[in-house]
Amino acid sequence: MTKTARAYTNIALIKYWGKKNKQYKLPYTNSLSLTLDRFYTDTLAEVIDNDQDIISLNDEVLTDAKSQRIRNYLDTVRQMYSFDDHFQITTVNHVPTSAGFASSASGFAALAGAINETKQLNLDRKQLSILARNGSGSASRSIYGGFVEWIAGHDNQSSFAVPIDETPDIDLTLLSVVINQHSKKVSSTVGMENSVKSSPFYSNWVTLVSSEIKEIKQAIAQKDLQKIGEISEHNAMSMHALTLSANPSFTYFAPETIRIFQLIQEIRQKGIFAYATIDAGPNVKIICTKESIQKVQTYIEQQLSNVTTVVANIGHGIEYI
Repeated sequence: MTKTARAYTNIALIKYWGKKNKQYKLPYTNSLSLTLDRFYTDTLAEVIDNDQDIISLNDEVLTDAKSQRIRNYLDTVRQMYSFDDHFQITTVNHVPTSAGFASSASGFAALAGAINETKQLNLDRKQLSILARNGSGSASRSIYGGFVEWIAGHDNQSSFAVPIDETPDIDLTLLSVVINQHSKKVSSTVGMENSVKSSPFYSNWVTLVSSEIKEIKQAIAQKDLQKIGEISEHNAMSMHALTLSANPSFTYFAPETIRIFQLIQEIRQKGIFAYATIDAGPNVKIICTKESIQKVQTYIEQQLSNVTTVVANIGHGIEYI
């Protein structure tokens, strides 16, 4: 019996922002993430006797227009592994889609896992990471749990994620602050392209990431929570500086996003552990400890009545259910 693949989202502490190869989704830099247990995608892939794929998301059969990215990916997989089968893809997404919560990361990791299971490709996790990356770059990291590094590589076989510590004994908890769950107006793909082409600071970003990857790996090894928080927050702000300095300028921030940044600074001034990170979207993730999480959550909810907060802990890699 074919099993459903479940993959979890990851939050990049050192961001991926910019592709040097669009076909294979090869990034300009390495990146480093933390897999979370709260948001995930379940996907079942069944071979069907049909000349095209049937794709459903959250009980809705998707039109060609809505599912083109997935259909293109399935064509790529067929080419990579030399088979002609078409699939019924059934996906349930427990992640806000296209809102900066890494829905494509868990989505394509789960899809890669489901195809691996159904077609009995017997891929190891490195190969599965490569397969997932061909759908979404950040999906390469959702194959693993805990802290994960994505090696940029130079071709389709050399770009994959590797685990840094899948079961870290470290006191980190994440508070996701959901401002809205709407799809963002500028997709990550378009945002990256604009930033690479027009931000005068992009070359500085490549240099910065190289140094901050080394620093945060040392901090993880030393369980230096403050250093992890400081580096993660600085890297996130640096990434968003690329969007603000692009031509034309754009931003993923909402007014509430800025307000949350201000609240986090206030929280730190009170001696409470809290650092911000944010992907391509308005929703903020706050790095906390088990001791600080309740205080941070209460403070944010008291100051902003129109947001939803969700606590997430360190998650594990892809699984079959």
